[in-house]
Amino acid sequence: MSEALKELGAHIEARRPDCVLGWDVSHGELNVDVAPANILGFVEFLKADQSCKFSSLVDITAVDYPDRPKRFDMVYHLLSMYQNQRIRLRVSIREEDVVPSIIGIHPSANWFEREVFDMFGILFSGHPDLRRILTDYGFRGYPLRKDFPTTGYTEVRYDEVEKRVVYEPVSLVQEYRQFDFMSPWEGAEYILPGDEKQEAK
Repeated sequence: MSEALKELGAHIEARRPDCVLGWDVSHGELNVDVAPANILGFVEFLKADQSCKFSSLVDITAVDYPDRPKRFDMVYHLLSMYQNQRIRLRVSIREEDVVPSIIGIHPSANWFEREVFDMFGILFSGHPDLRRILTDYGFRGYPLRKDFPTTGYTEVRYDEVEKRVVYEPVSLVQEYRQFDFMSPWEGAEYILPGDEKQEAK
């Protein structure tokens, strides 16, 4: 399988040198780095070429690397049911870059691209309905970015007085916690859950 993927990688690079920045086979999968401006034509080539025939879009996602100038890697997973092969496309982009939408080639990309926009804040040009899909309407920020706080910025609760859902800034209450710094080998002065069964024997 590895040799077949290497042949495929060499074929793709020879046919589309304008798109392919590099490729490798790792963990039994073909990975191709693609120039952002050429992703649309490259995906169309992979679908139409007789040696490829990657007709099924499996997934689109992104990976955040905050320390890099090109912060995000857009990742496309494609499947060729004709050749029984998979390919992963990686497109490195800056935070302010706009990625061409591939809905015209793979209509199933619609919700994948909306999810990437919602979670990472990456914009897609040519998308017919680019709006949030997983978060609430008034949500601020992008939850899968590495600099997004784990608690978020706001919390939601139902207010009995106002009889509606209200948004409030996150407040982290620490007083309710009881910390026990005792060594587990010294034994606790209170009965731990489950210990009462041992005493009953």
